[in-house]
Amino acid sequence: VLSDVEFGHVLALGSRESDEKFFYGSDSLQFGELWLPSSAVRSKGLIVFVHGGCWLNEFDITHAYPLSSALSDSGYSVWSLEYRRVGDEGGEWPGTYEDIKAGLSYIDELSKFGVSGEDVVLMGHSAGGHLALLAGSYKDETAVALKAVVGLAAITDIVSYSDGDNSCEIATPLFMSGSSVEKTNDYANANPVNFLMHPQAFLLHGEIDSIVPLEQTAVDGVTVKILPGVNHFDWIHPGTDAFRSVLTLLEELL
Repeated sequence: VLSDVEFGHVLALGSRESDEKFFYGSDSLQFGELWLPSSAVRSKGLIVFVHGGCWLNEFDITHAYPLSSALSDSGYSVWSLEYRRVGDEGGEWPGTYEDIKAGLSYIDELSKFGVSGEDVVLMGHSAGGHLALLAGSYKDETAVALKAVVGLAAITDIVSYSDGDNSCEIATPLFMSGSSVEKTNDYANANPVNFLMHPQAFLLHGEIDSIVPLEQTAVDGVTVKILPGVNHFDWIHPGTDAFRSVLTLLEELL
């Protein structure tokens, strides 16, 4: 069982191709990929996954393929969303967030593949966790009833996060098209901590996370689990104790 893995370790992993790819919008980046459990297994539920990457188009959906494959191998259907990011036309706030909502709205179209919209968990990693928590909060009415929302090493307070100086924190003003002083209202609308969380909201975080500090777990109305010896990318590497914790939580929820 691994811990404290690096991004390169995730990129080196193998994965299987998704079963289907669908566009939920007209842009080439507005699509999702669907992984289905083997035909001999009845799906335990649907995981809608939002990948991270500091909201930057330098990081795309492909680095989440190993996670999606592993979740599918564990019996879940996985609808993994790609979306416009910083550097893409129409990306940044609010376009990026609107893409996530549109991807959620597409779930009904997946019924032809036996995917049910009844047992749905919305899950995101890092900046994807920010988007998932926001979409699953009571800020906006979601197009689908969510069983739970799970943030993996999630950014929960973009105002405080934008004050930091690591490689991801300094991307926040790019995503928001300005600082929290310049874009006060936009930051307020894009900040998960300003809104009532989903009643089944969970934050899973590594004690030694070097990209999203532990302070980001200080959110009202959520269940927090902090794992010792776990770093930022452990959550999306299927060979880690962190990933086993994700599976344990999903078993409890679904």
